[in-house]
Amino acid sequence: MKTVVTAAYGGTGSVLTRRLAAKGHELLLIGRNGDKLAALAAEVGTAQYVVTDLTALEAVEAAVQAFGPIDGIVNCAGSILLKPAHITSEAEFQQTLDTNLKTAFVALRAGVKNMPAGGSVVLISTAAARMGYANHEAIAAAKAGVMGLALSAAATYAARNIRVNCVAPGLVETPLAARITSNEAALKASMGMHALGRIGRPEDVASMIEFLLSAENAWVTGQVFGVDGGLGTVRAK
Repeated sequence: MKTVVTAAYGGTGSVLTRRLAAKGHELLLIGRNGDKLAALAAEVGTAQYVVTDLTALEAVEAAVQAFGPIDGIVNCAGSILLKPAHITSEAEFQQTLDTNLKTAFVALRAGVKNMPAGGSVVLISTAAARMGYANHEAIAAAKAGVMGLALSAAATYAARNIRVNCVAPGLVETPLAARITSNEAALKASMGMHALGRIGRPEDVASMIEFLLSAENAWVTGQVFGVDGGLGTVRAK
């Protein structure tokens, strides 16, 4: 399989990249940090990489097109902004939309343009887009947009045998979440919100993405999968 992973050097993206490489995927890694991309590509040994801004629509499309017809694309770009709306600046809100929603749209657009034989698009949202949590207005809005994007695209491209699905994690132990996970009190509180009593690991999310990419699951589209320890649907005791 030929698969594109954007923001591949992040916590979930790097674990996913290693898993896919081990399964024999031919990989294209795209992101802004050339040093991290080069190191990851060298580690897995089966990957090409392109350094570009993931919101740059034409640049991402050109990179995917040059890679050749693909079977799958995953957008792992994301951010965490925990602020109530009244103290969120316009710049913070726009950056949150760009990092989460625009990158998803760019990846989707580039992917479907280069899947002549069908394939799989996987986008990443958050449990906070399905359950109201205080101080999540900007990130919840952006990630809810990712869900809507995935559902609409699943309908649009089903006739071309292109599947579009979304993964909605809870809090995952990645560098992106370090400000929360490194604080003992915040970490304990978060663990208590997850019904299974722990926060997620990158492997938890990567496993679901790998499932959705696989041609063995070719009858799955238009779904939002909560990989969240129950955070999005179950009230912890």
